Amino acid sequence: MQIQTTAEDHRIAWLAALAITIHVLESALPSPLPGLKPGLANVITIAVLLQFGWHMAAWVSLLRVLCGSLLLGTFLSPTFLLSLAGAACSIGMLWLACRLPGKGFGPVGYSILAALSHMTGQFILAWLLFIPHPALWRLFPVLMTAALLFGIVSGIIAGAMTREHRQCRT
Repeated sequence: MQIQTTAEDHRIAWLAALAITIHVLESALPSPLPGLKPGLANVITIAVLLQFGWHMAAWVSLLRVLCGSLLLGTFLSPTFLLSLAGAACSIGMLWLACRLPGKGFGPVGYSILAALSHMTGQFILAWLLFIPHPALWRLFPVLMTAALLFGIVSGIIAGAMTREHRQCRT
């Protein structure tokens, strides 16, 4: 039995490959705090959300986390779990945001929501599983501020990439 791939399957594969490449390159950047990265691969997720819809954006995001962890040797490690938790929260928030009535948020709004959700998911999992100390919460405002700033930058880039598409498709 031969499985047929569709044009959408090929599009997801190409876009996921682009996001994975950015993810792997970004992992080489030095970080002032553990886990603090610009999240430039999320530019691809937001652009995909705006152009092709939530379903394809979810595939691209989850494939980026899975394949990126395999390439970086972090699969099933704490890094992988944190990345997966962040991606799941981010995709979940984007799913909700896409279903709100009205015209939606636009690329910067979606990107900010995704970045803040991603950081929140990672932080809560880190607190629950790895560092259940109340002092950890002192880092939360700093990390959320960084997520906000990186979300704005990513949204601007995604918006420039997708000028004709300003709403997510469900």
